[in-house]
Amino acid sequence: MQSKRAVFMLLLSLLAGAAAVVLAARWLGQQSSGDRTQVLVATRDLDLGQAITPVMLQAIPWPAGSVPAGAFTDAKLLEGRVVRSGIFQGEPVLEPKLAPEGTKAGLDSIIKAGHRAITVKVNEVVGVAGFLAPGSFVDLLVNIRDDRDTAISRVVLERIMVLAVAQEARRPDETRPRVVNAVTLEVTPEQAEKIDLARNVGTLSLMLRNQVDVEDGANTAGIRREDLFGDARPTPAPAPAAAPAPVRRVVSRPAAAPAAPPPAPPATTVEVIRGTQKSSASF
Repeated sequence: MQSKRAVFMLLLSLLAGAAAVVLAARWLGQQSSGDRTQVLVATRDLDLGQAITPVMLQAIPWPAGSVPAGAFTDAKLLEGRVVRSGIFQGEPVLEPKLAPEGTKAGLDSIIKAGHRAITVKVNEVVGVAGFLAPGSFVDLLVNIRDDRDTAISRVVLERIMVLAVAQEARRPDETRPRVVNAVTLEVTPEQAEKIDLARNVGTLSLMLRNQVDVEDGANTAGIRREDLFGDARPTPAPAPAAAPAPVRRVVSRPAAAPAAPPPAPPATTVEVIRGTQKSSASF
């Protein structure tokens, strides 16, 4: 009796398991066959200023409920469009990462409206040892001397995008750093004025920053020599006071009386007798 009951429970369990498998397979089939759409993704890394061609795109199934905003499903709509922000292999091609329609390929096509491109001369130190690449973001640091001839270093611009390194607007295939002598940055006209003044009155340096870091947290007052060493600049000791000059006594003397004129010499008298007349003359 118990053996029949055990066989019955075993058969019932097998039937329940088979029903669960069938229902799960049917549900998975419905999910895979429906609620999906085709989204175009990049078949290779797409660089700044590059025009898109059909061979650069591939359509893959994508859940209909999670299609990214600005995604494309028709490759004809993307033919000839210019990349404004780097797109990696397998990443969906989105409208915000493309230049406006009708834009021609080239560096000028990726400059945002109201912005300009300015080139800064760099060396191995200023160029962050060659780790800069198109699409990187940097902060600009300037070292100058103030009105009191004191050295001061301060961050003047933040989150500036690198458009090109030397004459290359594409990211290099290798990850090895390259030392270059010029970097082209995307700035507003006001920022371009700051850069032009800073590189003429002081020394510029670039600081590489994380691409996803959008916080402007370097709003500092700059650093001076006394801040660097933690003490004030030593002031020279005061010079010893000079000994007072000796006082001269001036004794006033009465003015001497004018000397009396020497006495006149005695006069010589000559008598002249002419006949009966007599006269005299004094000399």
